[in-house]
Amino acid sequence: MTPSADELYARGRELSAQRRYAEAADVLADAAAAAADPDLAARIVGTRAFALTQIGDAETGERTCRAALADERIGAHTRGVLAGQLGSVLVHQGRLDEAIEWLGRAIDTIPDDPLAVANLRVNRSLVHMQRRDLAASFSDLERALAVYTEHGTAADIAETQHNLGYTALLAGDLVRAMREMSAARPVLADLSPANAAISDSDRAEVLRDAGLVTEAERLLEAAATAFGADGMPQARAEAELHLAASLLRHDPARAESVARVAADRFTEVGSASWAARADGIRLRALLSGGTMDRAGRIVADVDDGVDEAEVDRVARRLTGAGFANEATALRLARELWRARTGRPVARMPRVAPTSSLEVRLLAHEVRAARAARSDGAAAHQDSRAAERHAAAGLDELATWQSSFGSLDLQTSVAMHGQGLLLTGIDAAVASGRPERVFAWSERARQLSQQVVPLRPPPDPELAADLAELRMLRADLPGADWLSDPRAVALGDRVRHHQWTRTGAADVEERLDLAAVQQRLDAGTAVLAYVFGSAGLACVVVTSADAVVVDLPGWAEARAALPGLRADLDMAASVRTGPMSDVIRRSLSGRLADLSRALVEEPLRSAGDRRLVLTTPGVLAGVPWSMLPAFVGRTFTLAPSASRWVRTRLRAPHMAGFAAGPRVTRGGEEIAVAAAAWDAARRLPAAEATVASVTELARDVDVLHVAAHGRHAADNPLFSGLELADGILFGFDIDQVRPVPRTVVLSACEVGRSSVRWGEEAIGMTRAWLHAGADCVIAAPVVVADDDACELLGAVHQGLAAGTVPAEALAAAQRSTGIVAPFQCHGSGF
Repeated sequence: MTPSADELYARGRELSAQRRYAEAADVLADAAAAAADPDLAARIVGTRAFALTQIGDAETGERTCRAALADERIGAHTRGVLAGQLGSVLVHQGRLDEAIEWLGRAIDTIPDDPLAVANLRVNRSLVHMQRRDLAASFSDLERALAVYTEHGTAADIAETQHNLGYTALLAGDLVRAMREMSAARPVLADLSPANAAISDSDRAEVLRDAGLVTEAERLLEAAATAFGADGMPQARAEAELHLAASLLRHDPARAESVARVAADRFTEVGSASWAARADGIRLRALLSGGTMDRAGRIVADVDDGVDEAEVDRVARRLTGAGFANEATALRLARELWRARTGRPVARMPRVAPTSSLEVRLLAHEVRAARAARSDGAAAHQDSRAAERHAAAGLDELATWQSSFGSLDLQTSVAMHGQGLLLTGIDAAVASGRPERVFAWSERARQLSQQVVPLRPPPDPELAADLAELRMLRADLPGADWLSDPRAVALGDRVRHHQWTRTGAADVEERLDLAAVQQRLDAGTAVLAYVFGSAGLACVVVTSADAVVVDLPGWAEARAALPGLRADLDMAASVRTGPMSDVIRRSLSGRLADLSRALVEEPLRSAGDRRLVLTTPGVLAGVPWSMLPAFVGRTFTLAPSASRWVRTRLRAPHMAGFAAGPRVTRGGEEIAVAAAAWDAARRLPAAEATVASVTELARDVDVLHVAAHGRHAADNPLFSGLELADGILFGFDIDQVRPVPRTVVLSACEVGRSSVRWGEEAIGMTRAWLHAGADCVIAAPVVVADDDACELLGAVHQGLAAGTVPAEALAAAQRSTGIVAPFQCHGSGF
């Protein structure tokens, strides 16, 4: 029996909701041919017009929709529905002014059909988003959600919730954006693979703005592939556009290439304004000389032959299409390029109050770069101006960051401040003034550490997800285990839990040089290292003086760091035989070179004082305690001088010890260490589960874990300690209430950190400090079991006697003669 027009229409709408647009267009063509009623035929044409737009035939979609509207036989209600469908077609072409006119006309025409009006409000919210009228977008979506909650389907509610998340993203509320999108995804993903890809593509934009570009780009590449397979060229090009925007941060050459492809795809399907958006990203990539890469270096110009006339043309196209924010970003990118390449500058582009945070920060960066390029008699004054403009931008970023308590989120959003930070550091170092260089050192250290977290109560759902991840980790022993689809899904959920449930309790105040000096005793000095375009420098601060020390040997020493790590790993595993002497000699030479490059000159000013080190991410992994000039010396690696000054250590009373499986001398190590204490609790390897160790951690002042450790470079909070029932991850630390004041991690690699965006280093040590521990003793490389057993046993003799951790570690190194890479992080004294 031949299906009726109504049945075909229902089937076509179902296929369209599943994003199976090519099939929907065919079924709807048959429905239109079978429809005898003019109103039904017109509605079918309108639905088919939208499907045609999605598969790249926007011209036919618009033409047929307008033809149906011209039919005088259709009723007012149908005319209103059709006007809304034409508006939706125009939205996806980027013709925003026309779209909002037709959508508004439709809403006014059919006020008696609440579900239809709700659909129209959702579509109109997309226009408001692109025009950055976010209040209007929220209003339309919230009114639509109220209707769907009463009359709509689960899919209607989920789609609206997802769009509320996207509007929150544009407003800079990453936590709400992820919460709304994550809640909506299960419903949307069940509708069809294309819906899942759309959800993931938008969630990727949240991750991108949060600085998690690797994960964002993985999602966007997968979404683009899915859209291509489903015959959705417009959606594919949109995913590629957002991929290019993410790559712009760290790989401008590839960003230019991807944006060029996206622009061609948009042109092919008739989306001229979307093509302009892609061209804007492409040109920004070409102009990106001088932007920061993820290691903190300056990216060279992709192409010196930038066509400035094309920049003007594309900026005008963007403005005319309603994308004023993107037009301003492009114009600012050109001014930044001009300032950094010595070209004549033009009038500063106007930044609207509704501009995105990215654009506002870029404007600060342009002002700072213009001031920084000055020379001659005004150079000193202009270097001050460069610092002032860069600081103003970072202060605006800090205001935004102050709402985030999550460690993962705090460290990743530091991405947005790297260009400003570099400009400020360069200007301060060029001035040679210790107080200015120190101020920028502290600003750099606190870029992602200023927020004191308001930690939520233990979360059973988070605990269950982490437990399942432990099982997966055991079943998937390879280094790429986190790429397993189930691990990806669980990892995302764990991250979103931490993002959305960890609030901000307070914001730490930075101290200036004079305030820190007032709190220093005569026997303590601060070595504040800063990393800028010219290389590495160090401010040496004592209670009576401060001096900036250049470190010209750093470039050569930095090149030797990869070989140093290999030598350290080999020295820990090859203890005897002819090769051991060769390895030791190579290691000694590398350590001596690094010591000369990093510390010998600063120590001429610091003398024999105890040392507080604050370091940029480029120095993450340096085994400071093994450098010849530091052997047996009391020092601590502090998150910032300001935080170190404020921390007050308390004498410990109870220590807890746990050993993981397959650690050759693990049981002996914790037995020897525990013997130093009058009150100590021990968990042997068979009993040291994640639950028992976290319970132990709640009850002791000092926690010592001897276990195999693993550092996950791409996902550092999935680094962890191997216990009886699996890995204790960095995310598990959020389940510990309260945390021990001192944590000793006798585990290879867990003292390592991954560097995020130049300055920020994150790993297990940082996770414990963020949770509230005062000090973490850990090693950034492999440590021989024999050395760990003897050295840490001696450390506990000092800790049990009331000696502060850094002094206990230095004394143990001197008394045992063991030079190992254990070092104190946080407030070691």
